[in-house]
Amino acid sequence: MTIAQGDTLPEATLVKMGADGPEPVVLADHAKGKKLVVFAVPGAFTPTCHSAHVPSFVRTKDQFAAKGVDEIICVSVNDPFVMKAWGEATGATAAGITMLGDAESAFTKAIGMDFDAPPAGLIGRSKRYAMIVEDGTVTTLHVEESPGVCDVSGGEALLAEL
Repeated sequence: MTIAQGDTLPEATLVKMGADGPEPVVLADHAKGKKLVVFAVPGAFTPTCHSAHVPSFVRTKDQFAAKGVDEIICVSVNDPFVMKAWGEATGATAAGITMLGDAESAFTKAIGMDFDAPPAGLIGRSKRYAMIVEDGTVTTLHVEESPGVCDVSGGEALLAEL
C-alpha cells in the first residue's frame, strides 16, 4: 500500500555516513518531535535528480527553515558511500541536507514507492516524491507521475504548501 497523507512513517532503517562510517537511521524514530521534509529520487547522479531535484532543495533550504522545518532529508536506493559523495558533489551536504541511503529499499518498499525501469538500469528504485512529515505523520505528499520530471516534488512546489 502506498503511503498517504495522514499515515505514519514505518520503522524501516536507512543509512547515513557518520564520522566513523555508516550509521543506521530509523526514520520513524528520527522524525519524533520534528517537522521534516523528506524527498526521494530514483538514483544518485541521475540527470533529473542531480540537476533539478536536489538543487531545488538546496535553493529553498533557508526558506523551509524559516517556516519551521527542522531538517530536509534526501532518500535514494543507494549505499551511504554514494549518498555521501553525491551530497558533496551537489552542495547538498554543505547546505545541511541529510543524505540517507536506502540500500535494501526497505523504506521505499514499506511506503509503496518502489519501481523498476530496466532499460535505464534502475531496479528496485524509488519513485520521485516529496513529503512534509510532522512528528512522524505525513501531512503533505507530492508524487511525480514520471521519474524523469521534477515538478510537484521540487523544493519550490513543496514550500508552497507551508
